[in-house]
This record gives sequence, C-alpha cells and structure tokens, in this order.
Amino acid sequence: MVGVLATSQADGVSWIDQLYLLPGFVGKGLGALLLRHGLVSLARPVRLYSFQANAGARHFYERHGFCAVAFSDGSMNEERCPDVLYELAAGGEDAA
Repeated sequence: MVGVLATSQADGVSWIDQLYLLPGFVGKGLGALLLRHGLVSLARPVRLYSFQANAGARHFYERHGFCAVAFSDGSMNEERCPDVLYELAAGGEDAA
C-alpha cells in the first residue's frame, strides 16, 4: 500500500478526512487518482483541512478546484498548527 484516502459524511457535508501518500510516491499522479476516485462518490460540498504551512498540499487541492474558505490559528486541531478549511462547492470542478 502506498496511499490512502479516508472520507466521511455528516450533516449534509462530505469530508476528505485524510489523503496520504508515502513520500516517494508524491508527484506521480496517484494523489489525483485517489482524489478523483473519492469525489465520484461524495456529494457536494466536499470539505477538508490542510495545514497552512503545507504549500504542496494546498497547491494540490487548489489545482483540483478546492477553494480556501476559512483560516484558523490551529487552536482547535490536535497539532496546534494553523490550518485552512477548503471546500469544493456544489457545481464546482472535479479533480479531472
């Protein structure tokens, strides 16, 4: 196994809870493949969190149509790192 995608749905919102690839497999299209596969079955809107400092992940999600909708200081996450909430709205782009 080289990657994982975990999703959930709650209160009319779909969530990408985790998208992880082993470091040696980043940049080979596998993340986009996992994301595309997940988006097929997830109702919009789809939301996820990323750390503000994770420029690679943020660029990846923005490239696939997600928009930043909120920023926090990280006081509510386990790592206490500033994060950003992303959303792929109804009618938004797919990860094509």
